[in-house]
Amino acid sequence: MDREQLLTLALELPPEQRAELAGRLIESLDPLPEEDVEEAWSEEIRRRLESLHSGTATTISFAESRRRVRIAAGLESDI
Repeated sequence: MDREQLLTLALELPPEQRAELAGRLIESLDPLPEEDVEEAWSEEIRRRLESLHSGTATTISFAESRRRVRIAAGLESDI
């Protein structure tokens, strides 16, 4: 089976199965993460969640977040 045949079959899958397949293919391109990196990210996630749950985190609305991203991408002005 060549790549085009494989792609044709993959595109016939339901959306959730295509998404899972795409994710697995993308993961296969990345080298395995170092254990220390995974541990550090897990700790950072725990720290941020604790800050959020305790009420000490400074948050912004989705609309403000989107506005900042659009400004950073040059799609909107800050005026």
